[in-house]
Order: sequence, then C-alpha cells, then structure tokens
Amino acid sequence: MYPILFNVGDWPVYSYGVLLAAAYLIGLQLAVVRARKAGVDPARVMDLGIYLIIAALVGAKLMLIAVDWNYFRQQPRELLSLVRAGGVFYGGLIGAVLVGLVLVRRYKLNVWATGDLMAPGIALGHVVGRFGCLLAGCCYGRPTDAAWGITFTNPIANANVGTPLNLPLHPTQLYDAGAELLILGVLLLTERKGKPFAGRTFWLYIGLYAISRFIIEYFRGDIQRGAIGDMSTSQFVSLLLVPAALLMLWYLKRQPQPSAA
Repeated sequence: MYPILFNVGDWPVYSYGVLLAAAYLIGLQLAVVRARKAGVDPARVMDLGIYLIIAALVGAKLMLIAVDWNYFRQQPRELLSLVRAGGVFYGGLIGAVLVGLVLVRRYKLNVWATGDLMAPGIALGHVVGRFGCLLAGCCYGRPTDAAWGITFTNPIANANVGTPLNLPLHPTQLYDAGAELLILGVLLLTERKGKPFAGRTFWLYIGLYAISRFIIEYFRGDIQRGAIGDMSTSQFVSLLLVPAALLMLWYLKRQPQPSAA
C-alpha cells in the first residue's frame, strides 16, 4: 500500500490521485477509439468526455458530502479532506449522466448510442480507479479470516481515510475491480449479439454494476457510506437502478433505431 507515491519538494503526490487521473484518461481513450470505429466524430466524443469527467468529479464529491452530512457539518475543516478523497462513484455517475443528457444535443449525438460508446470506458476506468483505492487504503472491507484478506500497515492511510491497520480485511477494492472487469468483458462480448439497439450496452452496464455494488457493499467496512434503513446509500441506489435498467432495456428495445450515433 502506497498512499504517497513520491514527493515533489514538500508536496506529496498521492497514488489515488494519479490512478484516478489515469482511470479517466484510459476510459476516455477507449470511448474515443470506439467512436472512431462506429463512424462518430472522435473530437466530439473527446470534448464531451472532458465535460463528463468534470461533472463526475463534482458529483462524486457532492454525494460524499450528502451521505455523511452530519460528519462534515460537525467537522467543517474536514471538507479540505475532499482534496484527497475520491467521492462516491454513484454521485459521479449521476453527475456525468445529467450533464451528458444536456450536452449530447449540443454535439448532435444520439443520447443512448453515445451512452453505449461510453459505458465500456466507464467500466475500464473504474477498474483502474479501484487500484487507486487499494493503494490509498480507502473503500476498505470488513475484518475477515479469509486467506485472501489484506492487511494495511501504512499510518498515512489511517490518518487520511481511517483505514484499520494490522488487521486482515476483505479486499473490497479488488472485489469491485474484478466485478468491473467481468462486466467490461460482458459488455464487449454481447454488444453485437442478438439484435442490438441504442442504449443496450449502457443500461446493461448500469444494471450489472448495480447488482455487483449491492453485493460488495456487504463486505465494505468504511463508515462514510451513509445509511438508509439497514442499507448503505449505494445499496439503496443500486436497488433503484436494477429495475430502472430492466425497464429501460425493455423500452428502448421497442423503439425505432437510428442508423448511427
């Protein structure tokens, strides 16, 4: 575990920030490559992707504040810790989708076909981002006696995000990365199977990720995840997204399909 990769003078370069930047760039590059193959102007997709990255960063931070509002209200100085924290993935996803719905019209792109181009990039970027979580020690799991439990020892991680030290924990970062990698494979292998329609890849991603996230949340041990009843905030959102994804897949399948994005 390496929360700090190296220092530039007195300024630490955090591993999470480096991996998060890499995640966004890799995901965006995959979307651009897919756009070029689909006959869509890659410059438009690149421009759109940059706005979506900004929206995702802001949305993730805002949702982190929302799910742990009492903590930040009582400890306002901890708002500065948002510089080091990545935020809540669902907040970033919601932010990016909302901004995307507005901007695709400006770029004269089909909404759902563009979502299909972006979805595998989101999954790939999430794989990389979760390795950033592993290096930083955030999004950690509950204590476990399993042979694959992971033990963190770096006090910087404990100081930054409260990572328990010298205690075997479920490697939930790797669970999530593995699930996203599997989802990525499913998306790429199935997008041309059967009778493709605009929006299928995007909503399949949403549904599969929601299922995986709901399950993995049971193994999470970090407290900054909010709670709605007996569920974490992310579990509650997942519970809403699964039927929404199924409904949208059914609805879009019945719609006339454009010839291009």
